[in-house]
Order: sequence, then structure tokens, then C-alpha cells
Amino acid sequence: MASSPHPQDPHRWLEAVDDPAALAWVREHNAETLARLTGDADFPALRDDLLAILEAEDRIPFVVRRGPHYYNFWQDRAHPRGLWRRTPVAEYARPSPDWEVLIDLDALNAAEGENWVWHGAHCLRPRDADAPWRHCLISLSRGGADADVTREFDLVEKRWVDDGFQRPEAKGGIGWIDRDSVYVYTDFGEGSLTASGYPRVVKCWRRGTPLAAAETLFEGQADDLSVAAVHDPTPGFERDFISRAKAFYASELYLREADDRLRRIEVPDSAHKQVHRDWLLIEPREPWELAGTTHPAGSLLVADFAAWLAGRREVTVLFTPEAGRSLTDVTWTRHHLVLNVLEHVRNRLEVLTPGADGWRRAPLAGVPAAGSLSVAAVDEQESDELFLVASDYLTPTTLYHGRVGEPLSPLKRAPARFAAEGFAVTQHFATSADGTRVPYFQVARRDLAPHGDHPTLLYGYGGFEVSLLPAYSPGVGRGWLSRGGVYVVANIRGGGEYGPDWHQAALKEKRPRAFEDFAAVAEDLIARGVTSPRRLGIQGGSNGGLLVGNMLVRYPRLFGAVVCQVPLLDMRRYHELLAGASWMAEYGDPDGDDWEAFLRDLSPYHNLAPAVAYPPTLLMTSTRDDRVHPGHARKMLARLHELGQPALYYENLEGGHGGAADNPQRAQMQALAFTFLWQTLAGD
Repeated sequence: MASSPHPQDPHRWLEAVDDPAALAWVREHNAETLARLTGDADFPALRDDLLAILEAEDRIPFVVRRGPHYYNFWQDRAHPRGLWRRTPVAEYARPSPDWEVLIDLDALNAAEGENWVWHGAHCLRPRDADAPWRHCLISLSRGGADADVTREFDLVEKRWVDDGFQRPEAKGGIGWIDRDSVYVYTDFGEGSLTASGYPRVVKCWRRGTPLAAAETLFEGQADDLSVAAVHDPTPGFERDFISRAKAFYASELYLREADDRLRRIEVPDSAHKQVHRDWLLIEPREPWELAGTTHPAGSLLVADFAAWLAGRREVTVLFTPEAGRSLTDVTWTRHHLVLNVLEHVRNRLEVLTPGADGWRRAPLAGVPAAGSLSVAAVDEQESDELFLVASDYLTPTTLYHGRVGEPLSPLKRAPARFAAEGFAVTQHFATSADGTRVPYFQVARRDLAPHGDHPTLLYGYGGFEVSLLPAYSPGVGRGWLSRGGVYVVANIRGGGEYGPDWHQAALKEKRPRAFEDFAAVAEDLIARGVTSPRRLGIQGGSNGGLLVGNMLVRYPRLFGAVVCQVPLLDMRRYHELLAGASWMAEYGDPDGDDWEAFLRDLSPYHNLAPAVAYPPTLLMTSTRDDRVHPGHARKMLARLHELGQPALYYENLEGGHGGAADNPQRAQMQALAFTFLWQTLAGD
């Protein structure tokens, strides 16, 4: 192992992902966990039911439109790795569309002796509207890792292009400029990656030439997060952009001009920026003073793009955040802009239309009155058609379709996967340690008696401005609610439920606010008579794994069980493990003053203590997770066992950061977690 300035860590050998000794350790602990949990009398039926849900033929096949077809990626029992397929647009409305299979991933894996996992398709829009869509770049990952390969596929001949564009395995990407050239940002060899392991070089690659001959267009710095490039093919607005992510919340955007010079779009690095046709959209993440006016974080501003490039700094305010109200998403169609606004974690949709007299506003017609709503344009270049997805914790997902200005109509409905009769979704507010009101959703029986003895699962995330919105989860319904459990989702600080300020309230040294919020929700559940510490379990993954890891060490008497998935737990070395360096804007720099100032206190691995009774814990991760290193979970389990604490461990050998590569693996992982929680919280 490489030398390190850090104090000796007796469990650091477990960071060697594929080391035979480390893998033998993994297999030993996997076997112990499987023996304990799969031997439960209810486990086989639970796993099989969860798998049946994941593989159900009557799921909604969500699609992307390319020309005359809708495209879909589909996994089922006969095709666990999946099919990439298409159907004519008119055919999709039928209950059982006639699908044409383009790529059978299971057959490809069998032929090549690989374990490819689907990572998506990027297809070139033909310049002639009547020409067929033909050229696609397909990304495939070994075992579900973030690193992937890219190959060219011909949609007309329905075959791989043998002498087409092929990007070797790496973190990065590739995108069309035209049929004979692409932007590529990937691992070009020594010095071409950032400290986070992402590309720092953008090149233009011509068909028929080796990748090594690609022309360098831009180079970021080694301490940047990443770089990327994109071609906008909108007729009349064909443009090329290069983006430089200096950190997670700081990026630069450049317009590539005809002479290959790069012109920086002059907006704050911390702001989100987007160019669409005539317009430049700007979303400040910090207060921004412009022409004597200070626009608050979370605003939405629009400017004429050509005028902005010419130096004019005139903007129109499209959205201003208010108490309890934030902007969560924007969606362009051909003539309109749809705003998705959260009001106390409930969606509201509004259509804005530019005209000679400014921007007209109107509600989006035909929208369901309740539930979580998300919007996507069917084809933003050609039409004002929208897809809208609606669901909540108890209502199966419905896919709506229509045009802006006309009522949307249901197109596909998913059937119920568990009996929701007698259940209710309620929203509550807990008061955190500093007086902040923290919202949370509770799913429980309507007649829930307040005797404090209900097995309750509390879920949270609290980071990276990610919002947890109500959504139908048949796995939770089958694995938890139908067995008599209460399910709770906490909208704590660090997330995006109330905009950038809600997120920034838990950044770096302020991270304990997220933990205090989560503890406040737990205490409110206990005070309301929903549950008690011995019946209260918590679950979180990735940044949510850091959350529940801190709850474990800070509030051990508050919980009866902890499920910690693909977690960050060693905050002394997180920045040296895989993509960890890219998150220092969120957590802080362990090599600077931050470690002694606050990061040590945020590191669950370093705060486990002897003579403390910790609740039973299940740690879950993936060997192929190349985003959050499996060493975090491995070392935490080793330290817990060193202290004689009750803890189980399961590491899936595939799956990447998602934890699983196919539906059987997903069902297994879900069933293990639910079984552990039910055994621990519902038993005597």
C-alpha cells in the first residue's frame, strides 16, 4: 500500500477492493449475513414478491422519442440485463405495444463473456427532418460501475458499427457533433484525469482516425472536478458549449465560436446556467447583485443570449423564492417554459410563454391535484408535447401526455402492487435544535393507535441539494407497510426541498444541522406516540449512509436498528478514495484545517467508542462501486466487530453505486434490508 501522512489505520487493508484477502473477508461476512437473514421463514416469499414487482410485465415502459419511434430500456425475468427496444409513436398508446428489439444485453453478454450493464444511448438527430435516425452511441458498464465503454450502433441496419466510434473503458463521455465527428472527454492517458478521477481534457475526434489523434480543444486543471462538451443541434441555433466544473457547486460555461476560440458566458460560477434558443437561463445559488438589484439564491432569471454576449446585463425575473416555496426544475418545450415549484414539498406547475409583451403565465392544464409531479418534454425542438409523471406514497404511478395549453390525459397507469386501503399519507413538522421547522411525511394506517409500539422505518438523505419527494414505492409497500410497519421520509437540511439556502444550511461545518433535523424527526415520532426507540429503524444510502452513520454514533439510544448502504463513513480519507475528492465542496478538505475544525466530528468511523451500546446495524455496499469506495463499509464493520457490537454486512459483487446490476440482485438486497429491519424492530 502507498505511504500516507495519516495515522495508522489497522483496517486500511480492506480498501484493496480486489485483494484476495479482502475478498475472502467479504465472502465470510456475506455468508454470515445470508445465513442469518435468508433463513428467516418469510424471506423467500418476500424476495420472490419483490422480484415479481420489479419484473412485472404491466409496469409502465418509460420512453424517449427519437423521430417516428419511442425508445425504451426494459428488464424482465427472461432478460435480467435488459433489452433496448423501440415502437412506433402511435403504437405506444396501446396497452401492449409491439416492440422491436435492437440490443439484447443478455445475448451480448453471453456472446462476449461479459457482464455489461446498460448506461444509456446518445443518438444523432438527422439534419434533414425526413431522414431516418441512424447513428447512436451506446454506453455499457462492467458490473454497473460508473466507468463505462461506448460503442457506435446503426439504427437502420440494427447492428454495431465495426469501424465506428469506440471509447475505451473510463469515466467520461462522448457526444455527437455531426455524423463524422464527436466530442470526447475521457481517460487519454497520464495526466488527463482530475484528482477526482474524471476527465479534465475535451477533444474533437474525427471518424476514421485513432483516438490518439483527436484534437484537444480544452484542458481543465488537475484539481477541477471534470470537463465536458455538447453540441446543440437546434435548427437556427446550432452551437457548441464546453463546461468546466471547478468544484461540485462551481462551473464555467464556454461558447465554442467558429474559429475555435472559447468565449466564457459571464455569470457567477456558482449559478446554474442554460442556453435555449434565444434565451440564457440563470439560477443563482448565492445572492447575486446585478445592475443594482440583488437577486436571492434560488431565483430564476432569463436574458436575451445574444444581448448578454454583447455585454448587456438586462434580465427578467421568472421566479423568486419565498418562505416554504422553491424552484425544483425547469423544462423547455418548443414555445414554452414549464416551472416545477415546491411549496412545502408539494409540486406546483406553471407555464411561462415569451412574447412581445413579456412572459405570460398560466397554470399547466390537466394536472392531478395531488401527488408528486415531474415533467419532461417529448421533443423540445419540434413540439410542445409533454410527459408528466404523477404518483405519491400510496398512489401508483400514472403517465400523462398532452400539449401545453391543452389538458393532459392519462396515457399509462401502473397497477397497485400492495393493498393501500386503510393507509394515509400525512405531513408533519418537527422542531430542530435551533428552532427550524423540518417537514416529514408519514405513511401509516389511518387508525394508528398512539401507543408508541409500531415498528417504524425512517428514511433520509440530506445532501447535495437533493429533494426527497413523495413517490410510489411498491417495495416499501410489500416489504414494510403490508407487514404492519410505519414508513417516514424526513426532508432535512442539506437537501433541496426549500432551495439552495436549505442545502447550504448543512454544508461543511454546518453538517450537524442535518443530523439534528433527523434526530428531531425521530423524537417527534416518539413524542407523538407513533413509535419508540426500540421500534424505530433508520435507513440511508451514499450521503444518506453518512447521515445514518452519524445517527448511529451520535444518537445510539434513539434507534433500534440501522441500515447503512453504499456509505461514506471514513471522512479522514474519503477524498483519497475513488471520486471522493469531488465532494470537498460539500464536506470539506481533510488535508487542511477542516479535519481538526469539524470533519473529525463528522466521521462515524472515527467516532465509534468502546463501552457504548450501539443499535444493531446492517452495512451494505458493492464491490463494483467506483464512486463511493466499498472500503468505507468494510472498515466500519471491522471496527464495530472490534468493539463487540452487533452488526451484519453484505457486499454485492456487482451493481456499482446503485448496489445491484439487475432485478434479481435488487430484490435480494431489498429483501435482506427489510428482513433485518423486521427481525430487529418487530420481534420481542
